[in-house]
Amino acid sequence: MIVLGLDTCLSSCSIAVLDGETVLASAREVMARGHQERLAPMARDVMAQAGLAFDRLERIGVTVGPGSFTGLRVGIAFAKGLALALGLPAVGIGTLEALAAEAQGLVFPAIDARRGQLYLQAFEDGRALMAPAALSAETAAARVAELSQGRPLTLVGSGAALLADLAPGARILPAEGADARHVARLAARREPAPLKPLYLRAPDA
Repeated sequence: MIVLGLDTCLSSCSIAVLDGETVLASAREVMARGHQERLAPMARDVMAQAGLAFDRLERIGVTVGPGSFTGLRVGIAFAKGLALALGLPAVGIGTLEALAAEAQGLVFPAIDARRGQLYLQAFEDGRALMAPAALSAETAAARVAELSQGRPLTLVGSGAALLADLAPGARILPAEGADARHVARLAARREPAPLKPLYLRAPDA
């Protein structure tokens, strides 16, 4: 299955096209803003690098949050429009789930949500141990301790450093955003459903 993966939820814009487990082409740019302007040209360039026309795609995967309100809406709108134009299914992937795919074993993806909060979820070998939640750093650290029970663990994401002192011994993997290659792989295994943004709190403004 040829799948286009997209991520614009955080501080990067990531795009990849996969055929099964084979990465045909991918690109990633770190950016705090400007996803809307870069997403379509990057998608065009990635497809060109893969040597594919857009009508060769069989599915589109996109991160749906949590993350930047503007960023996640940009990705979802682009994925919806492209899926509609091509008559393809689109699959929404949680940003935290995509981040968790960076590591094996017990993984806690954590996003710095500002205002003293983290977006946190827990996975073990790809299986979710808790629902995504917006938590204070102290509550997040307590949840990590409760679920890990002293076992080796990995913290991944922009919030990983905020938990490092509260989770001694944890492996730390900073990440500005999800890798679209993981988004595409996860989307290939997921049943298509209407794309809905995942908001864990109200907008800041």
